[in-house]
Amino acid sequence: MRASYTAALFAILGYMDQQHTEKVTQLQQQISEYYDRQVPFRVYHGSTNSTRILTFKRSEMVDTSDMGRVLSIDTKRNVAIVEPNVSMDKLVKQTLKYGLVPPVVPEFPGITIGGAIQGAGAETTSHKWGCVSQTVNWMEYILGDGSLIKASPTENADLFYGSAGSCGSLGLITAAEITLIPARKYVNITHYQIGSFQEGVDLMQMYADMKCDFIEWIMFSKDHGAIVIGTMSDEIQGRLRRFSRPYDPWYYLYIKGIAGAGQQVTDTVPLKDYLFRFNRGAFWAAELAFEQSGFPFNAVTRFILDPFLRTRKLYQALQESAASQAYICQDLVLPKETVVAFLDYIDQELNIYPIGGCPIKPEPRSPLQCNGITSDIVFNIGVYGLRVEPYDKFVEVNRSIEKKTSELGGKKWFYAHNFYSESEFWNIYDKQWYVQLREKYRATTLPDIFARTRVTQKFNVNKKRGILKTMLGLARLRIGD
Repeated sequence: MRASYTAALFAILGYMDQQHTEKVTQLQQQISEYYDRQVPFRVYHGSTNSTRILTFKRSEMVDTSDMGRVLSIDTKRNVAIVEPNVSMDKLVKQTLKYGLVPPVVPEFPGITIGGAIQGAGAETTSHKWGCVSQTVNWMEYILGDGSLIKASPTENADLFYGSAGSCGSLGLITAAEITLIPARKYVNITHYQIGSFQEGVDLMQMYADMKCDFIEWIMFSKDHGAIVIGTMSDEIQGRLRRFSRPYDPWYYLYIKGIAGAGQQVTDTVPLKDYLFRFNRGAFWAAELAFEQSGFPFNAVTRFILDPFLRTRKLYQALQESAASQAYICQDLVLPKETVVAFLDYIDQELNIYPIGGCPIKPEPRSPLQCNGITSDIVFNIGVYGLRVEPYDKFVEVNRSIEKKTSELGGKKWFYAHNFYSESEFWNIYDKQWYVQLREKYRATTLPDIFARTRVTQKFNVNKKRGILKTMLGLARLRIGD
């Protein structure tokens, strides 16, 4: 009965794929068995872009690591149907064959569609499109009891909007239809020098109102930074720049050099190079690793170590070493009315630089998502890099950031370390709405979002272990019996 219902739903959704049908049916069976025994489970993807140290129990997990296929691309409707474990680089590679690209492509190629929907993937196009979830037309969803349903803005709409940013606490996405837009060969990027937080915010607001294609900024100090404005194009303006090859400069260092020279420059970047421009070095995180190790940081060492300085490998090393429990790494979203006050706090209390980010279109219908804020526009602020030890001090600094963010009406990305108390967490998010949603869609046996995202365990940091196991290809997520 379950298999025939699954096939019927696929036919209604407009695609049939035997391999996908069989996998979804298997997952339904496994999840329904967990539900019958009232056993909570977690979803194992095989990789992660979370900085929290993840652990799994083999007896309490479902494995979707093999659900990484693009099921169809429709060039008449400009949409793609994809499984949840499709990575961003794989999706872009497939859609570009048809001259199309997703409107929101998170800059780390290993981020998956499912992770971007339920973990709030955003990018420098987000002032136009919002987060990845805001480009989704419908989702195929397994509920906590094993039932399979469709969620869209017109069908099970409360689940559709509620699942954005929910970190898998409402069920399991098994496929999604996402919007695509026409692609161009290049992105023309122009760098504008800025001398204050307020100037940067005002310029981003102005360009967001102009609907340009890409907007981002990096501040190197309180009075020194750059806004980068991009436009998709088939024409080359200025110099052709690339950032994906081992001998290319890191994008962050390229921006830093232009900002240091005080120039206004227009260059052209191939589209894929721009979309994944921070893949090498993970923004400036890998530079910090060089500094801490005392290893020379120059073009030669970056070239030699290039295979291990890309985000997939860096995240493997991070999980193996637990080094993320010694460095501040947080992404926050603030409404335009308070973002400058938050930046002043970061400058005065923590003095963490560089800091970067982009403007984002809000989505108040998705309360769990970082941009689920009522405002004309909100701003992402990435705070990365400060080393804080011992662990008690690390927790204290993170809690200070959390407190200031909530005081100013902002929200956090859930990929990071979260140390809220339960009362603090539910003062930010609507517990009554969330509990009712979980009850309605039979998700009550799943760990809730507070339990999923709050850090309760301290791991011993072992950088040598992380580096060695990653270089030997032995790095794995922690799975116990």
